[in-house]
Amino acid sequence: MRHVIALDVGGTGMKAALVGAQGELLHQTRRATGRERGPDAVVETILDFAAELRAHGSRRFDEPAAAAGVAVPGIVDEQHGIAAYSANLGWRDVPLRDLLADRLGGVPVALGHDVRTGGLAEGRIGAGRGADRFLFVPLGTGIAGAIGIGGRVEAGAHGFAGEIGHIVVRPGGTPCPCGQRGCLERYASAAAVSEAWAAACGDPEADAADCAKAVASGDPNAVRVWQDAVDALADGLVTALTLLDPRTLIIGGGLAEAGETLFTPLRDAVRRRVTFQKLPEIVPAALGDTAGCLGAGLLAWDLLTSTDGTEESA
Repeated sequence: MRHVIALDVGGTGMKAALVGAQGELLHQTRRATGRERGPDAVVETILDFAAELRAHGSRRFDEPAAAAGVAVPGIVDEQHGIAAYSANLGWRDVPLRDLLADRLGGVPVALGHDVRTGGLAEGRIGAGRGADRFLFVPLGTGIAGAIGIGGRVEAGAHGFAGEIGHIVVRPGGTPCPCGQRGCLERYASAAAVSEAWAAACGDPEADAADCAKAVASGDPNAVRVWQDAVDALADGLVTALTLLDPRTLIIGGGLAEAGETLFTPLRDAVRRRVTFQKLPEIVPAALGDTAGCLGAGLLAWDLLTSTDGTEESA
């Protein structure tokens, strides 16, 4: 059976799969990233993991993987296959695509940014399926974004497209590690909500999920903290949809797990802010933590369709 290798590399763990031609997950496995051992060890772990997946596919399907896709965090030069920088993993200018191709016997390899790769999967086979224009925004430790256009995700001229978390929504506000003040992710990320709720309720262990539960039970302090985050998020999203005019707005990440506790007030807040703009459909992400792996598989299959000279899927 023809298949590809898909790897989703995170700060603490790696998810991997063998993916069939229709996007089916034929085999899934996980492994610790081991970042405490340093960037060189992380790279070697990725290469070893990929080689093990290739060997498993050869045994199980009587042929090696036809291609591989890998999604990594940080700054990624997708065109040249270089993992340029990751604060979490500590690496700089790693020629990961070439290293993987060598370890895997010369098969084509695609390298992608983790959020854009997850957005690719959500756009093509997840919550944005069928939408010609979408914006995927995961609300996690930070806030990132993936701009989908015609079945592709736009990286930008320098690989920074979609960084919605660094839109300034509160000028002169809370300092952000990026160097600005008042960035969206300092108010509306899961980490920001956790920090605000821990301070409001006096429990340093409290997090965003606890805040959402308190909102559902009607706690007025929780409602205030939650609404502040929703208002900041709506301000950032309206700026984005004014620029991009997406048909579908896909919200994922840890904060989206609150379900309608998030989506009902968020839809209302966005609706109140739009004037001439067309209101997109605002929907939860559908693929959960498999999005990165599925997206890496799509990147790999795209390499094969372009190599085969056939039209790439949209």
